[in-house]
Amino acid sequence: MAATTPVLAVKNLETWYGPVNAIKGINLEVQPGRIVTVLGANGAGKTTLLNTIAGVIDPFKGSINYKGQAIHGQDPDQVARGGVVLVPEGRQVFPFLSVRENLMMGTFARAGREHLEADLARVFTWFPRLLERQDQHGGLLSGGEQQMLAIGRALMARPSVLLLDEPSLGLSPLLTREIFAIVRRINTELGTAILVVEQNAAIALATADDGYIMELGRIVAAGTCAELMAKDDVKEFYLGGGHQQPREDGQKQRWKRRKTWR
Repeated sequence: MAATTPVLAVKNLETWYGPVNAIKGINLEVQPGRIVTVLGANGAGKTTLLNTIAGVIDPFKGSINYKGQAIHGQDPDQVARGGVVLVPEGRQVFPFLSVRENLMMGTFARAGREHLEADLARVFTWFPRLLERQDQHGGLLSGGEQQMLAIGRALMARPSVLLLDEPSLGLSPLLTREIFAIVRRINTELGTAILVVEQNAAIALATADDGYIMELGRIVAAGTCAELMAKDDVKEFYLGGGHQQPREDGQKQRWKRRKTWR
């Protein structure tokens, strides 16, 4: 990992869902201008991690610092207005608002009102299908178009850190590649730091700069994506045999029983 001051730093984070300890002492950093991916099977705690950072869930202990300032315990609107914006799992677009109205909803989380039309034009440039459908209701869009709309809405808030929760969920391989190409373009053209949780390990590791692997609420491996892809464990359980996520049943149990990472 780079040695510069992180734009987002999570330290000793612990989060509970009632009696369930979902996040267990996680440490994670996002450096300025980097894409960071968090990989893990269903139930690993990835969504809980993003929701805790975004203020949707209050942490039990630990700290979340954004640009050196503590944001843990803030309400979600405060976190978003500060510059950390979440694209939630399942897109959660407003089904009875038009595409354009959905996009403008993202502007309520930004500090200033200038450059709105320029930002809207840029979203339409990146997602031309949204321009074609700007007067249609969000609920009438396809799954891929709704994902584009959710990302575009978040970009209208002008985030410094963009949190993406399972952007490939329910999408075809072609649309998944298209979405991740836009993720890289956002990072390259705007310099936006991005934290993306994902089960499609192959495309996430190919797109991101740095990565973490979660298992049952803990980080079990971290490094640059090149370093992670060189690990035998990652090859076997995430990239081996054409699989793009941890395999189930006996193989998954061997993953859980492994004591050390090579």
